[in-house]
Amino acid sequence: MFKWFGIVNLSPCTRVAAIAGHLRAGKLMASRCTTCGQRSFPPRADCEHCLSPEFEWVEISGRGRLLTWSRISAAPAGFEAFAPYTVGMLELADGGRALAWLGDSVLEDTLRPGIELQLVPRLHEELEDIHVDYTLELPCTRSARATGPAHALPHDTPAGAGRSPV
Repeated sequence: MFKWFGIVNLSPCTRVAAIAGHLRAGKLMASRCTTCGQRSFPPRADCEHCLSPEFEWVEISGRGRLLTWSRISAAPAGFEAFAPYTVGMLELADGGRALAWLGDSVLEDTLRPGIELQLVPRLHEELEDIHVDYTLELPCTRSARATGPAHALPHDTPAGAGRSPV
């Protein structure tokens, strides 16, 4: 199931692996500790507050405020073909933080700390292997499906830049 994310670490098994299926269905899910109620995104198998291994899935809105962003020019191994690209860190209204690629609806020169953005799951069905990821979009552009080929370039980036690593 982890191969749906494209380039990932090689963890063979985790109790939160179901997140891939939820993202594929267009849902953003957090884990909620059934002992103390702590909510975590990205989902955690063990509660960061009380360390309980008992959790349940809860859907979250994906809305949040931009904390920071970075344009990556010297990409890490495995991502060189996608550089330069921009990622942002979103403080989610429902709790947790998300690091994601900027989506097509967000122009890099309009980024400011605190702007409201939406974490949007995307499914790339046009690829031989299914790939799932998420991007940061303007709140009015929520879409769970990729709008073009997985390696399509956003309209405002130079050739070879801004591609999603799927």
